[in-house]
Amino acid sequence: MNERSVDTLSSVASLLRVKPQLQQLCRFGAQWASEHAAETDRWAPFHLVTRGGCILQLGDRVRSIRLAAGDIVVLPHGTPHVVRGSTTPPDAPGPFGIRSQPFGPVDLKTNSAGKPQTQLICGRLRFDLAHPNLLLAALPDAIVVSAADDRADASRLRMYVSSIRAEIEANLIGAAAIATDLASALFVTVVRIHLQREGADGGLLGLLAHRQLGGAVRAMLEEPARNWSLNELAARANASRASFVRMFQRVAQRAPLEFLTELRLELASRKLRNTSLALSDVAAEAGYQSESSFSRAFRRRFGRPPGALRVGHS
Repeated sequence: MNERSVDTLSSVASLLRVKPQLQQLCRFGAQWASEHAAETDRWAPFHLVTRGGCILQLGDRVRSIRLAAGDIVVLPHGTPHVVRGSTTPPDAPGPFGIRSQPFGPVDLKTNSAGKPQTQLICGRLRFDLAHPNLLLAALPDAIVVSAADDRADASRLRMYVSSIRAEIEANLIGAAAIATDLASALFVTVVRIHLQREGADGGLLGLLAHRQLGGAVRAMLEEPARNWSLNELAARANASRASFVRMFQRVAQRAPLEFLTELRLELASRKLRNTSLALSDVAAEAGYQSESSFSRAFRRRFGRPPGALRVGHS
């Protein structure tokens, strides 16, 4: 990680505070599927694969992610999803004989009497944020860290996962507290790996970390529907209009109002995927006066109409 990335992570460290909640130890046979509804109130689900493999299908029913033992996936936006067996068809009706029972600090979900083919530890993280959009807009729908990653941080993550699994399976006094603290450290490490892998210098996290531009970008995130002028945004950055535009172009490789348009549409796309808000409400929250103007802008940006992102859209 370069010096700039370190500064970025330090600058937004307060946005990474989470309250983890371990929920389930899942042990499944060959055929199974587990559906997870959209999370609300800043909860982000996560899955740790500790044995076998599975497929995670995101809420738009288009994107699927294959996971193997040692892989970790966090869904920062609480996106609805289905986790299913590696050979289970996406339209398999079930039921799969899955039963649930208490198991120490978590519930045990299983459909296997013997040694399971797949085992996962599942839970969720609650963001401790005054303005949830600030972090949600900065992270993708799913962050996956593979067991095959040879980064030093990935090795540390595997140690966290192993320790969490050991605490849960041993079911000793204090296991829940220890496993929860480990899960919190695990999440911050996952985000750090994401920054290393994707880079943050010119993206939203890099802008947030910038000494002057950060104030303007936070203002955009907190009030995306506001009709921001360049003069207002420059004032938030404590800069002249001309200096603000030059700084923004240099860091983000685009003009401030172009960035604002993309940010609004990205926030809108996530609302469409993860909520049932009416299209008119999504358009208004994105700063558009009409559904038609919103739909045109959305199609230009994503190549399809807003309705195509709704869960269950065929």
